Amino acid sequence: MADLRIFYTTDVHGSEKCFRKFVSTAKFYKANVVILGGDITGKMIVPVIEREPGNFTATYDGANLSASITDVSGLESSIRNAGLYPYRTNASELEELHASPEKVDALFTQLMVQSVESWMSILDENLKGMEVMCFITPGNDDRQAIDASVAKSAIAVNPEGRVIDIGGYEMLSTGYSNPTPWKTPRECSEEELAAKVETMAAQVKDMERCIFNLHCPPYDSGLDSAPKLDENLKQVIQGGEIIMAPAGSVSVRKAIETHRPMLGLHGHIHESRGSVKIGRTLCLNPGSEYNTGILRGLVVNLNNGKVKSYQLTSG
Repeated sequence: MADLRIFYTTDVHGSEKCFRKFVSTAKFYKANVVILGGDITGKMIVPVIEREPGNFTATYDGANLSASITDVSGLESSIRNAGLYPYRTNASELEELHASPEKVDALFTQLMVQSVESWMSILDENLKGMEVMCFITPGNDDRQAIDASVAKSAIAVNPEGRVIDIGGYEMLSTGYSNPTPWKTPRECSEEELAAKVETMAAQVKDMERCIFNLHCPPYDSGLDSAPKLDENLKQVIQGGEIIMAPAGSVSVRKAIETHRPMLGLHGHIHESRGSVKIGRTLCLNPGSEYNTGILRGLVVNLNNGKVKSYQLTSG
């Protein structure tokens, strides 16, 4: 295929509104390939507590909300759209959960798995019959338990650790990141990350037609500027301004400089939406505003082994 149009987004972090928009991008942008590049799942459970029969309360985003039995589903939907997991419960069960971190952790995994399975059903229903390739790579924030849920999709493919042909171009992928302060499920040392990328790079036939789908952006590239944190994981502020610092991967940057692929697709650092050239390689990060329901993305047009054009999108 001489021409290929890719839609890429990342870091939806459980926002169902963003995921539904992602599913629509194949048709909206007339893309041949759609990619969700990591950090699929949410970060928090929001108890929806039945205080008395038919009356519910929930607290999130600094607001105390209430709902009757007729509109509690709407409340739960708004919570899911914000990237959180509503869990309908009562005061007695909530007390039990507060007393057992292990039960909370198991529940969190259960809600993640259920959400991703639901999303795969939505994706399959909407992309059925379309000539589009769909790739979903779990990111550093995503637990291993969701991989089986992604695998249930009849259409989406998890490309982790593989080199895949996409219309005459090659794409290697990993959602793993270098170490973070948050000790997330899929992070590893720079040496381990380098080994993952090099194992795949050794299988690439033509680097000039290769895409590096790497969740973590290259270090000190401008695509990895995040708020600097102190020893208490608080943002460092000087002169009333948040101090930014590079948080990307040294090994990812070295791999790009060494192998010089055509294109790098990255995420991970929500604040660093933009583009940069590292040697011959165009590297892109669409950024993320998942908690507002806005889907940040990018459209890349490839033609005869080159990036013909690209556009950062928002909607």
